[in-house]
Amino acid sequence: MDRIEWALNRCRLLQAIGGELERTQPFAGVTIGTGIHLEPKTVALILTLQRGGAELVSTGNLNTTQQEACDYLAERGVRVVGGPTSDPSEHDRHLWEVVRARPDLLLDNGGDLFVRYLEEPWDGLRGGTEETTSGRMRLEPLREQLGGLPILVINDSPIKQFVENEHAVGQSALESFMRITNLSTNGKRVTVFGYGACGKGVAASFRNAYAIVSVVEVDPVKRLQALFDGFLVPEREEALRTADVVITVTGARSSVVTAADAPLLKPGAVLANAGHFPWEIQTEALTAAGATVLEGGHMFNLAGPHPLGNSIESMDIGFALQTRCLEAVATDVVGAESCVVPVPRAIDEQVASQFLQTA
Repeated sequence: MDRIEWALNRCRLLQAIGGELERTQPFAGVTIGTGIHLEPKTVALILTLQRGGAELVSTGNLNTTQQEACDYLAERGVRVVGGPTSDPSEHDRHLWEVVRARPDLLLDNGGDLFVRYLEEPWDGLRGGTEETTSGRMRLEPLREQLGGLPILVINDSPIKQFVENEHAVGQSALESFMRITNLSTNGKRVTVFGYGACGKGVAASFRNAYAIVSVVEVDPVKRLQALFDGFLVPEREEALRTADVVITVTGARSSVVTAADAPLLKPGAVLANAGHFPWEIQTEALTAAGATVLEGGHMFNLAGPHPLGNSIESMDIGFALQTRCLEAVATDVVGAESCVVPVPRAIDEQVASQFLQTA
């Protein structure tokens, strides 16, 4: 079975939108630069944008790019920059190559492209999208420097929160843990760092797989929510000391599990990160101390043998939001008032209604 064709054929929402965009051509004459995980579902997104008239310059993210996706896109006229890499310096060069192509729109994932734009700005950038909460946290303080560029944050859509983050991330984290380690979850003590939408999904999925789940959360309101949702909420040190498995999913730009925590960890404890950036766990120091960190601290639910990532249906919906938001920027439906803001309600409703019609 060809995984890319399988995904393309099951992204029903993107197929329908792609047919519409072929007629309306909102991206005619527009170059879109993308820096997002390159795997089968993103192939569907990029080809949908191409059907709308766009030229694409695309690179992937650290440790998640799949060569077959790069090859498939390149064969269909997409300018693919680089390939799979876990080397930050090489990845940096790939990002700069996308930026220096001077696209009209940016589809960003973690703020990497917009931050580089600010270092080397060019005339003609009209705005774009940011996929993640991590990227939004990075770009919000830069609003003034961004000069009113419309940038719509996909992860702040309520649809994205419950479809992809709560459901799909939790499912893919559980699937990836079992696929990579070949270990069961039954009766294991799992500590989840972070109780945002992704953390909720991870905690729920492992509990549903008969694990005993504790949540570590610095926000007392979210910690209370975790307690009322039926999870243990011990103090941080106790949560680490008792854990068989530790999963970070905070979106933080600094380490949340560090070398100083090594003495607290059980022998044989497994650590994994499902947050966007690979530094939520101090991998090198903890590995040197004898801990097991899956996939070098990179997003383990898009890594390991036969990586799958989130479900096709969830990404179909999320990438429909991406497409509609880029369309809104390209056609001037949104303007300077929309600099690093959530997806407009009208787009949320449009995507939800269209998916329900195809269900």
